[in-house]
Amino acid sequence: MESPLSAQFLGTACFVNAFEQGSSRLYSKISKRLYEIDFRFNVNSPESDLSLVNSSAGEKSVSVHDDVAFVLESALSFAKKTDGFFDPSIGPLVKLWGINTDHEKVPSQSEIDEALPLVDYKSVEITEDGNQKKVFLKKKGMSLDLGGIAKGYAADEIAKILSEEKIDCAIIDLGGNIYLWGKKKNGAPWNVGIKNPFDEKGSPALLLSCGENLSVVTSGIYERNFVQDGKLYHHILNPKTGFPGDDKYKSVTIVSPSSMEADALSTSAFLLGPEIYFSLFDSPAIFISEDRTVLCPDTLIQNLDAAEGFVVSEVLTRLD
Repeated sequence: MESPLSAQFLGTACFVNAFEQGSSRLYSKISKRLYEIDFRFNVNSPESDLSLVNSSAGEKSVSVHDDVAFVLESALSFAKKTDGFFDPSIGPLVKLWGINTDHEKVPSQSEIDEALPLVDYKSVEITEDGNQKKVFLKKKGMSLDLGGIAKGYAADEIAKILSEEKIDCAIIDLGGNIYLWGKKKNGAPWNVGIKNPFDEKGSPALLLSCGENLSVVTSGIYERNFVQDGKLYHHILNPKTGFPGDDKYKSVTIVSPSSMEADALSTSAFLLGPEIYFSLFDSPAIFISEDRTVLCPDTLIQNLDAAEGFVVSEVLTRLD
């Protein structure tokens, strides 16, 4: 049995374990696919599809690989459904805040005001020239950042490889984007811990028991952040205000057969809040709020068959 795949792609630690069916050939195939996706979506690489699109903003359209076109089209669909709370053109704000870089800072209001008009998913145009997709950003200074959805797409692509290779069960972990492939050999459910956002040690607060072929993705304010003048600023930026979203909710977890959907919806749900989120989407969500309560639909704490393929099987620590 080959050691599990452990590597750095998409700006995060990537881990894939196919257990006794793991092989150097399988992990090499997965690693190659991750490299392709990383190369095409990396906004810090001047040769990536996204960087070429961004550098041509307001000037010309740029041909992109089908990977990028598909993910961008999906992102624009989420943007439309959320009225822009999920916006793939959030690049100017991400760059301005610089969270998780050596130049992170709280921008001035004038800087925010200058960047906000450039965050406009309606000004992202995708056209088709023969079999080639092209992307055009209509305003100079616009930039795409698909960090809120690309890891989910990568997890789904790995799941496709596992299916092609007839792998019975595997765990995919792309920096917290979890995908549970197939069934455990002993037939037991998969168990996934949801981090307690009030515990710096990272202990889990909830335990989910999950069925097969499900992705579990959590967006929270406790990992990518910085403190300035005693106030914490996190990475989940609100495209409407230019500032981090309201920290009324400390984390949101989405469970879905599509990791790309779970990725986009975890960010969207955090910014929308439960009332609006549940009015727009059917995918289950678990909110942990600042008052230490857990909000989720009643079906998620009943039996596995009745609850979208997973249940909150145990509360491991009292949040209140």
